[in-house]
Amino acid sequence: MDKRIVINADDFGRSDSVNKAVAQAHTKGMLTSATLMANMPAAEQAVKTAKELPTLGVGVHLNLSEGRPISKDARIECLLNNDGRFAYSPVKLSLLSTAIHRIRNAIRAELTTQIQWVIDNGLKPTHLDSHRHIHSFPAIFTIVCELARRFRITAIRWCFEPKQLCRMPWPLTSETGRKKAGLVRTQAMINRMQNPHFLKTGALLGVAHTGKIDVNFLKAVTLYNPAQTAEVMTHPGLPGDHRNIQQNANPDDADKRQTKLLYRQKVELEALCSERTKQYFKDAGIKLVHYGQL
Repeated sequence: MDKRIVINADDFGRSDSVNKAVAQAHTKGMLTSATLMANMPAAEQAVKTAKELPTLGVGVHLNLSEGRPISKDARIECLLNNDGRFAYSPVKLSLLSTAIHRIRNAIRAELTTQIQWVIDNGLKPTHLDSHRHIHSFPAIFTIVCELARRFRITAIRWCFEPKQLCRMPWPLTSETGRKKAGLVRTQAMINRMQNPHFLKTGALLGVAHTGKIDVNFLKAVTLYNPAQTAEVMTHPGLPGDHRNIQQNANPDDADKRQTKLLYRQKVELEALCSERTKQYFKDAGIKLVHYGQL
């Protein structure tokens, strides 16, 4: 059986420039899938774009760490700061979700509303993933599995990146990237023991290399990926006005990684549309799919 790869763009709906990049990466490049941030400024435009691209798989990019919630449920106030924005970093959210029942109820309420918003706007989600991997926290993963059943969504991103991606012959990555991949990998193994039913891939590629996805990385995917079915996580973008992102960023949770991504988005888009990349995948006999085709 041929190897199958899902190439997903996170952050769909975050800004107009990201939406345009997703459309370009799908129509002119190798992108097969995107996950939509329902609470971001360009979410409605992302829905319109998705409806114009029927071959693009669209999931939900669950978000509890950036911007404002869309739920009106009073229970979610414990997740917010005085400005009504999400208050907690992913690490703190992980600890709170493990220890406090009230936090878990608030998380359930907001994530339910985000998924429902996507469905109410006429899209059928192919899968669920999350901003900054918050769904990989075991207490939150349990909630996400519950919501997947409720909304009849058949797949959830499994955030397991094999250790060998941090070693040669893969492109070099940073110490920060290696540590992040290790933490997420550990959580992913716990998640698989909890509930493997929604996990449709054998690996997630791009965690340690976030902000470093280029033609060389995608070439390595065709040569060294150990999984029969895997997802490549990308963040393509175009030069544009990112004021919407900054207006919705939590000033108490400054994210240096995202700032770096703003400069790397164009590189990722170019890599996804590169004729060299397309040839690498063709030569390797890899079938490009989205989660709805798994």
